[in-house]
Amino acid sequence: MDKKMLKHSQEVIEELMKKEGMSRRDALKLMGLGGAATMMGTAPTSANAATKAMASSDKKAKIVIVGGGAGGIMAAARMRKAAPNAEIVLIAPNDIHLYQPGQVFMAAGLYTEEDIRKPNADLMPDGVKWVKDEVKAFDPDSNSVETAKNGKIGYDFLIVATGLQYDYERIKGMSPDLVGQKGISSVYLNDPVKGTAKGGVATWEWFKQLRAEAEKRDPGNPLHVICTQPSTPIKCGGAPQKILYLSDDMLRGNSPLGGKDIHDNAKFTFAKKGGKLFGIKSYNQTLLKLTVDYGNIYDAFGHDLVEIDPDDKMATFDYHYLEKGEWDEDLEEFEVIPMVKKVKMKYDFIHIVPPMKGVDAVANSPIGWQKGTAKGWMAADRYTLQHIKYKNVFGIGDILGIPLGKTGGSARHHGPILQENLVSVMEGKEPTEKFDGYTVCPLKTEYGEIMLAEFNYDGPAPSFPLDPSKPRWIWWAFDLYMLKPMYWNLMMRGLM
Repeated sequence: MDKKMLKHSQEVIEELMKKEGMSRRDALKLMGLGGAATMMGTAPTSANAATKAMASSDKKAKIVIVGGGAGGIMAAARMRKAAPNAEIVLIAPNDIHLYQPGQVFMAAGLYTEEDIRKPNADLMPDGVKWVKDEVKAFDPDSNSVETAKNGKIGYDFLIVATGLQYDYERIKGMSPDLVGQKGISSVYLNDPVKGTAKGGVATWEWFKQLRAEAEKRDPGNPLHVICTQPSTPIKCGGAPQKILYLSDDMLRGNSPLGGKDIHDNAKFTFAKKGGKLFGIKSYNQTLLKLTVDYGNIYDAFGHDLVEIDPDDKMATFDYHYLEKGEWDEDLEEFEVIPMVKKVKMKYDFIHIVPPMKGVDAVANSPIGWQKGTAKGWMAADRYTLQHIKYKNVFGIGDILGIPLGKTGGSARHHGPILQENLVSVMEGKEPTEKFDGYTVCPLKTEYGEIMLAEFNYDGPAPSFPLDPSKPRWIWWAFDLYMLKPMYWNLMMRGLM
């Protein structure tokens, strides 16, 4: 642990004792690997891994991993240890690795772009062959992938870790080039191949511009700020609300910009197609109360952004609602008719979360779901992470077409499950380890507090005897100071 991290750790311990009323012993216990690892998604799925030796195989085989992000690097590190006699090939074009969770802290003015960048070469496990190329097509029937520059590459076993892609153009009038212009921002925007995180940079500028314009207003003539969430699956489902709360709290003076409380000089609209802020009741209740406490946030449920006019600063939504129909004699109740109409909203500033989809190479291949709500995402079993048809193909990370799991914490959970099950298949056995859907969302409710929302396929899944629906400073401290070095030094090394 370097001096800077040690200093932060000591400060965290002191604050835990003061703010959470903990003894030094309990604070030290939380400050151990368990506390921060929780936010990486260590418990509960990897409990088996903690009590038994992880599976390994001495078989000779060729394992190809497609993708050089968190899932791909972690899978490579794990399989290098688990299958020492295997030839492991990782195909990815990116020289730079981005710590993508840090983009929200960039937006909040607490990280810079350089803080979340690291050379991919520093993370590549020894003994793994890195092919700097992009996979353009998957051919699982011939056990091969087609690359842009190196032709076909065959495999015995395949791990798909491509991540997802942003679909800004699905919103009429919107394009990535507009981020940072005309009151528009989007914290998500990045280019993993080039190693740039324009979304984080632009959203911090958006924060500063929002503050400057709000200072010119008053409660009788407030700015209108819209924050959106699309109807598609997205990476880190809590991020749209993180920007909502942090930007509003910034206007209260609680950011590196400082200043007096002027948050009444702005009105915020949070627009999403769904009818809840969070799908789990206890977390949803906390967030509903939070929006009331802010006093200037309107939750526009049923609203899906479909068009934007950047010059006129007008956003158009499909508003989904239910209308009462005719009386049904058989059911003895009125019919409920789903309705949609266009709703326009004028704005001064807008934060757009783009629709997201599986990468084209997966979507246009036999390994993608061909129909249903998960169409275009990898067709994996939600428990084993194995492809539903091709038994020598596994997935990890955002590309998986499963109900939950598009967070870094989830990918960390996928790691040991993938390792155990792939080794089983290499040994001619059936995969038995099961991913329980564990997802963790450190939802930043203001500067200095996070609600640590942990859940799985069955509902809430807290790792500590603390009320998980209560925002706490402790999780903010872990997220800001400890998770990034643990990500680089432990998670990417396959050590947690």
